Amino acid sequence: MSVPVKSIGIVGARGYVGGELVRLIASHPHLEIAFVSSRSTAGEEVAVHVNGAPAGLKFSSLEAPDVAASPADVVILALPNGEAHRYVAEIDASERPDRVIVDVSADYRFDDSWVYGQPERFRETIRGATRISNPGCYATAAQLAIAPMVDALNGPATVFAVSGYSGAGATPSDKNNPEILRDNLLPYSLTGHIHEREVARHVGHPVHFLPHVAPFFRGISVTVSLPLADAMTIDEMAQRYERAYGSEPLIQLTGAKPPLVRDIADQHHVSIGGWCVSEAPARAVAIATIDNLLKGAATQALQNVNLACGFDELEGIANG
Repeated sequence: MSVPVKSIGIVGARGYVGGELVRLIASHPHLEIAFVSSRSTAGEEVAVHVNGAPAGLKFSSLEAPDVAASPADVVILALPNGEAHRYVAEIDASERPDRVIVDVSADYRFDDSWVYGQPERFRETIRGATRISNPGCYATAAQLAIAPMVDALNGPATVFAVSGYSGAGATPSDKNNPEILRDNLLPYSLTGHIHEREVARHVGHPVHFLPHVAPFFRGISVTVSLPLADAMTIDEMAQRYERAYGSEPLIQLTGAKPPLVRDIADQHHVSIGGWCVSEAPARAVAIATIDNLLKGAATQALQNVNLACGFDELEGIANG
């Protein structure tokens, strides 16, 4: 039986994540690009800016009413935080309010009327959903590292996180300034970071989050300290992760060997491992790495689109 083709539009397609989405969708057998919207490059060939983009495809500049009036079956909003609401409001009021929206920003990650799009943990709620909030990049790595251990914890999990500077976006700032980052590690937002609240909400446990930016371009490494109610062996810890993720195609378990951030660039999976434990005090440590632009954003968005549209979850995604 043939699978119907869905049309998909991307708003905010000029950014790093937007470029990754264009590349992934261009090779998807059941998706066709209806539009790619970017004000700064409107009228220009997408292929000039994005390797692997379809020939002849051009950026357009679409306002929220234009997006709502478009024929797209699916809309991905890859916009800065705070900008998604006007597009969602226009689509909600349009003749096709039931089309699928995947929001890559943080705008709906705390909204119970939206589905939280982390497939490895919430797959069944994503299937057929029309409003999906894509998790944050740090948050994806941290919650996948913490979740198998939550019921054994006795206190907040502490997440020491280091990201490549692509996570700061293309707009110039200290966090993507090569002169500031050279031979350096830049701490920022050490209390109250939005990903701290996001992870705590979706794993149901308090989290202390300590983010840093490093001089490499892409990839994230999180080292998670897990205070335990009772001592645990490494084998017992490993069994928890195997039960949770042993059958997950986009999670790679590395055992006691720490996953390295240089190995995760351009890969679609999350690596989790580096397990170690202590008895007094009872504590465990897990390390996770993720490509912030792929599994931390674009790959996960495509997983969510596939689940929402009834396609195979990995359609258009090559397991790295």
